[in-house]
Amino acid sequence: MPTSIVTANSMLAIDIGAANTRAVLFDVIEGEYRFVASGIAPSTAESPIRDVSEGARNAIQALQGILKRNLLDVSRNLILPSQPDGSGVDALVVTVSAGPAVRTLVVGLLKDVSLESARRLTESTYTRVIDSVSLGGQRKPEQQIDTILRQRPEMVIIAGGTNGGASRSVQKLLEPIGLASYLLPEEKRPAVLFAGNDQLVDEVKALVGSLASHLHFSSNIRPSLDKEDIPPAESELAQMFIKIRKKQLKGLDVLDLWAGGHTLPTAFATGRMVRFLSNVYGSQKGLLSVDLGASSTVIAAGFKDKSVLKVYPQFGQGENLTGLLNYTSLEDILRWSTLDIPPTAIIDFLHQKALYPATIPATKEDLVIAQSVAKQALFLAMLEARKDFPKDAAFIKPTLTPLFDPIIAGGAALSDASRPGQSLLLLLDSVQPVGISTVILDQNNLMPLLGAAGSVNNILPVHVLETGAFLSVGTVVCPVVTAKYGATILKAKVVYDTGAEANVDLKYGFLEVLPLGSGESGKLTIQPARGVDIGFGPGRGVKNLQINGGALGVVFDGRGRPLDMPSDPVRRRELIKKWDWTLGGG
Repeated sequence: MPTSIVTANSMLAIDIGAANTRAVLFDVIEGEYRFVASGIAPSTAESPIRDVSEGARNAIQALQGILKRNLLDVSRNLILPSQPDGSGVDALVVTVSAGPAVRTLVVGLLKDVSLESARRLTESTYTRVIDSVSLGGQRKPEQQIDTILRQRPEMVIIAGGTNGGASRSVQKLLEPIGLASYLLPEEKRPAVLFAGNDQLVDEVKALVGSLASHLHFSSNIRPSLDKEDIPPAESELAQMFIKIRKKQLKGLDVLDLWAGGHTLPTAFATGRMVRFLSNVYGSQKGLLSVDLGASSTVIAAGFKDKSVLKVYPQFGQGENLTGLLNYTSLEDILRWSTLDIPPTAIIDFLHQKALYPATIPATKEDLVIAQSVAKQALFLAMLEARKDFPKDAAFIKPTLTPLFDPIIAGGAALSDASRPGQSLLLLLDSVQPVGISTVILDQNNLMPLLGAAGSVNNILPVHVLETGAFLSVGTVVCPVVTAKYGATILKAKVVYDTGAEANVDLKYGFLEVLPLGSGESGKLTIQPARGVDIGFGPGRGVKNLQINGGALGVVFDGRGRPLDMPSDPVRRRELIKKWDWTLGGG
């Protein structure tokens, strides 16, 4: 391989999460970049330390112990660049998701147009919308000012006005924001992002510029009434978010200095990787990434000509867990449980996990509760995200999840599962994929780090993806059907490279598995029953589809879409145990 492509430079990637901080080393081995090792340490964003650089140093120190190679000097500073004795690294990138959701005010000209676009933009990073203002709102300017002074937003997102459109209406929205910012103490003034009419830059600078903690501009996210263009604004919002986090998180400025400014929000870095992969795969189907983190649940999806990035702090598996019951009920969480667990145990778990997000389940009951909570959180996040998936995505039914291939899943709730089957069942229950998909488990949580690394070295992610850093769980077949329990809904056959065959008759309400190991491939033939849709139309099958193996092989999910769960709790728990057993549980 030409040396102009691979320059033998090592790269360290640090991810600062709400519960854990990870340090991951990528280096060149036999002419290609590889994931070498990772070190992990508890995050130190919160008390008693309140300095994220300490958690990063501890994670690097753990990595040093694995590598038997010095990355820190005697003062515990990163050795940059690498030295002739093998110590140090050549480059550093940082991703960050730790910290409270940024309180955000959303401003738009029209409630159903620019305000909706501004909301979608805001949901692409770690924010909490505390209020919204539009031209058609009932509040007078002085009431808007009072609201801003009372709520004290840390960030204001402004959208409105098509390019070349009227400007006076947008100026009317800006005036209360400028005056409220003037009345706030200087250190409490919000950061402002203007993503509206491009011709209003000078007016925005005059009305808000000197009164914002910092002012950012992006291209118009609604250049015309029938067109939305969010990705350029997501990039500007990411930079703005990091500036806010530097003020909030002690030590982040040190890490950013080490990284030469290559610091990104974790979710944004994941979104970059998904856009890259969707271009690489070039499939008619979408590509889906889900990440169940402590700070947030992140859904990133790439489609033919659009990407969607959604960040839901309210569904995170850490300090926000106590608020989960604002969005769901104890009964809905308990419906995923294999054990008869009292509701009080769920409440205790939510509070304990919120206080100590880095803890892992110590008993079978703890594990069942953790998995049930994670399933419901991801289920709710998918319901929300689906609202903003493009209408022209590949759907079997608009009310269901679109066709995705592959599905990539990461986060502690998935990587902490003791078996791949446990992780897969969590995904099948919550994401409820349809059709034929490949499921990949990001057990090392590399997606955001590769997305960040790509901003420095665009060859590195390509090489790492081609290695065994990700775990292929296998191929899943999820027919869309409603039938009587036990009725045959499809017949399938896998022909192995050796010429051997394996067959299955899938019955409604059952999970079935055909073996196809990692590194193996085969040809899949499916003949659905009448009215059963596996992605090619009702009753239409597929012949000799080339598929690759994985940890579980080929999994057939005959439980219907949307997932058909018995209402009787005893019957439901017995079925869940059976499904778990089929995927390698016990």
